[in-house]
Amino acid sequence: RDPFLAFLFIVILGGTPMREIERDFELQAEPIEAALAQLEKLALIDRTRSGAIRPRVDRAIIWRKTPMRLMFEERMKAQFLTMDFSSPDAVYSSEILKLSAAGAAELAELVERHRREIQALADRDRRTARLNRSWYAMLSAIRPLDTSGLQAPAA
Repeated sequence: RDPFLAFLFIVILGGTPMREIERDFELQAEPIEAALAQLEKLALIDRTRSGAIRPRVDRAIIWRKTPMRLMFEERMKAQFLTMDFSSPDAVYSSEILKLSAAGAAELAELVERHRREIQALADRDRRTARLNRSWYAMLSAIRPLDTSGLQAPAA
């Protein structure tokens, strides 16, 4: 229910060091410490003796239930819905496919595999990037096609 706590947990889960989070988002020590204490109380993170933060949750977890899905609905979805897909710098792909239930299940697994590959890319980039890095949000989604608004052109 706390957007800051959820965000902090997600970026920690993604492997971003606390110093980088503090610097990139210009966060003050007091709210960060309170949030870390809450995440520790929820058994979502551990603090190492060296002061590093370690997630206690496998980052490959799939958020199928609330509260994280609700948080996405309330906080992240609008960023994608308001995106100008015609912009030259927009990066997206779209397909319309006819699949069996088995094919749709396989497609869902491909989306999940893609998410794990993106996590691996972010890990490699964190270790090897020579250029400045920026924050990005990514959405991969599949759903049954809504054809209710489709009409054949009038002859």
